[in-house]
Amino acid sequence: MDGEKNPSVFDLTGQCAIVTGASRGLGHHFALTLAQTGARVVLAARGIEQLNEAVKEIEGFGGYAVSVRVDVTNGESVRRCVETAESALGPIDILVNNAGIAVTKPILEHAEEDWDSVLDTNLKGVWLMAQEVARRMVHCERGGSIINIASVLGERGTSQLPGYCASKGGIINLTRAMAVELAPHGIRVNAVAPGYIETDMNRQFFATQAGQRLIKRIPQRRLGQVEDLDGALMLLASDASRYITGSVITIDGGQSASL
Repeated sequence: MDGEKNPSVFDLTGQCAIVTGASRGLGHHFALTLAQTGARVVLAARGIEQLNEAVKEIEGFGGYAVSVRVDVTNGESVRRCVETAESALGPIDILVNNAGIAVTKPILEHAEEDWDSVLDTNLKGVWLMAQEVARRMVHCERGGSIINIASVLGERGTSQLPGYCASKGGIINLTRAMAVELAPHGIRVNAVAPGYIETDMNRQFFATQAGQRLIKRIPQRRLGQVEDLDGALMLLASDASRYITGSVITIDGGQSASL
């Protein structure tokens, strides 16, 4: 190595990516970020109208994207999604497993249906998507990167979110297990564990007194912004992470370090 930096190490031109849960929030932002860096992107979720609007947004700055409806809890739907993605873009190089939900209520009031819906979407859905994409990566002998979106709550608990905490903890250890087994195929599997990131879904809560108390417990004394996740996303999606697999990158303003 001559010490010179490679300015193109994060360039994703020619790469093909799938982002689940891409109709809004973090998934929408991830899809735009990948497209802005040159990747061709499949935006996947259940809400096709919102996906189509995001596709127009990407096309507006010269990017290339297609939308695909998917139910990540259903194996056949997942297979159709990945088949459609490959037909539209070619072999998949990057998967961002972002689809997820939460049910917030006291643990003694959680119904079996609440538990099943969260675990099916957050953990089973990540497993189905990762397995299907990995199979095709192995078949194509191209390698690739699978990025699972976990949470700081996958490493520690909190009240009223039992299914969410369990599912995110499962994602972290699934990430490690898949990383070990898929490494010989040149497939990297890593996770990003965000803390409190401001989105349209939680903005009103964080404006309340309870929300403000939570913010004061973060060492940086602020909420994360979606842009704060870009560095980890681009690192793991690009060849800059060619020797990184089985890792969890925590992005929480120091919150977990202070506990």
